[in-house]
Amino acid sequence: MTGSAHPTAEAAAAGARGLKFRRLADQLRREIDEGLWPPGSRLPTEQEFARAHGASVSTVRRAVAELVAEALVVRRQGSGTYVLAPKAAAGRAALVGVIVPDTAFYYPRVLKGIEEELTTAGARAVIACSGYDQGREARALVDMLDAGADGLLLAPTLTGPETPEAYLTRLAVLPVPVVLVERRGTSLGDSTESVCTHHEAGGYDAVRHLARLGHRVVGLVLRLHSPTTGPVGRGYRQALRELGLSGYEFRAALEEWSPAAADRCLGELRRAGVTAAVCFGDRQAALLEAAARRSGLCVPDDLALIAYDDEIADIAEVPLTAVAPPKHLLGRTAAALLLNRLEHPDDARQQVLLRPAITIRDSCGTARPPQP
Repeated sequence: MTGSAHPTAEAAAAGARGLKFRRLADQLRREIDEGLWPPGSRLPTEQEFARAHGASVSTVRRAVAELVAEALVVRRQGSGTYVLAPKAAAGRAALVGVIVPDTAFYYPRVLKGIEEELTTAGARAVIACSGYDQGREARALVDMLDAGADGLLLAPTLTGPETPEAYLTRLAVLPVPVVLVERRGTSLGDSTESVCTHHEAGGYDAVRHLARLGHRVVGLVLRLHSPTTGPVGRGYRQALRELGLSGYEFRAALEEWSPAAADRCLGELRRAGVTAAVCFGDRQAALLEAAARRSGLCVPDDLALIAYDDEIADIAEVPLTAVAPPKHLLGRTAAALLLNRLEHPDDARQQVLLRPAITIRDSCGTARPPQP
């Protein structure tokens, strides 16, 4: 016989290591089941576990890998290993926390899309409104995590005491998957998943539409300080450069916008030779339209207007052509992305941009003759 009836020392050691990582995995399962590590909690590092249990880091890594494969925990790059809430497969529908800044303006159609997608998948949603208040938003986040939310769909408030960069960094290390809705990271280093309207493209397409109608001096009217303001402005300026147009920009904070501010805006646009303007958002366009009427000007003959948002653009005295973000699709896409992340935690991360459309109404008129 060339073999031996007894295991070699090396084989015995390997068997002992195998038994050790399985014993450690069993212990972690019991601790999770008993609530020592509740859903959402972060496990100690592999090095800490190794010291606590007198094991090698490779043994700990194999034990944790078993729990990952069983969807009991999830590794988050740069953050740690977190305990997952029980999944629908264990008899409970996935619970998704949804936080938006407003449930009356802009977001109702987003929420409808989210709810339709979650309902189709058999998931449940708990919805909160932050009212554009970071503190209120933070409390809602804690409540949802305490309630065992499996994942979060967030339209975070990026104006407040905390900078957008710091706030998004905090959101990126939450213990459950997060998909940003109508927001995106401010740095290429931010890998948080997101679904957002391509607002640069919206600003660009609005200028291009006006250029096709013959306008050569196109204004931009902005309300500050919205996360959408910057992208719309970048798209507007790129269109001016590429199409060889001239432009003029007017900015005022949201709380400043009034008939008086619209009158001032109109005066500046007229002095700059503007014949058409892109207005962010609908209310600003409607105020500017009213200012034109008070000055004896005609929309669109003397001043063509495109609004941005398409929430109330159709009820203006002269119905406003508007850039229309795909709100319903945005909600459905964000919900589908989060559900996919819950089902396939190791898939490549996605940051989705949806191009808005332009809804044509009366405020732009037809093609103008070339300007002298």
